Amino acid sequence: MNSRQRRGVILLLLSVLCAVGAFVGVLSVISDADSKVGPEVAAYRLKRDVAPYTDLTSGQFEKITMPKRWLSTNAVTDLADVRGKIAVTQLRKGSLMQRDMMEARPQLKAGEQEIAIMIDAATGVAGKITPGAKVNVYATFAGKKDGDAPQSKVIVANARVLNVGTLTALEPDRDNRSGRAATEAVPITFALNTLDTQRIAYAESFAEHVRLALVAPGDAGTIRPGDRTYTLDKDK
Repeated sequence: MNSRQRRGVILLLLSVLCAVGAFVGVLSVISDADSKVGPEVAAYRLKRDVAPYTDLTSGQFEKITMPKRWLSTNAVTDLADVRGKIAVTQLRKGSLMQRDMMEARPQLKAGEQEIAIMIDAATGVAGKITPGAKVNVYATFAGKKDGDAPQSKVIVANARVLNVGTLTALEPDRDNRSGRAATEAVPITFALNTLDTQRIAYAESFAEHVRLALVAPGDAGTIRPGDRTYTLDKDK
């Protein structure tokens, strides 16, 4: 082997050693990245906006994978966690679902019944009444005969709200004895005992108007018997 051949062999060996060194370096970088990133897990991202207090379904989410160490311990990693839950706030498209963004839908207790009525969105809800809230239900009635003063009554105190439905447009020719036609209403579902359920049904059928007043959280909302009915002459 002459000197030129020896140089060629040496250069070839050096090239092989450099390639092996580069390969080892790449493997080291990959191994270091894997050790920093860690294993990947499933997470769920919202495909569209979800309104507050709306039922959560699997169709609202898309599955993605991301490193476990980058995912919050509060993140939803199994869609079974959203079954029977509602959104507690406005959820935005692209957000990762977290457990504190949802809660269980309020359920009936022993002796309670569900009843739903339409409430004027402008005067009776104002966007602040949510599932689980307590409200006082007020109804206004015309005088029983000519000359009798109209009355406002607390029909039910501390009614528990089970669900707040979707804003619904009312028909233009909907009968409205008060003379003020509501254009939009929201179905509100209550959990009530039998007597209070009858009171709500009576008010919806015969009252000129039904309104809800939100009771502050933790407030017993006790109403004195003399304060349950109001007529204008009480202020004279």
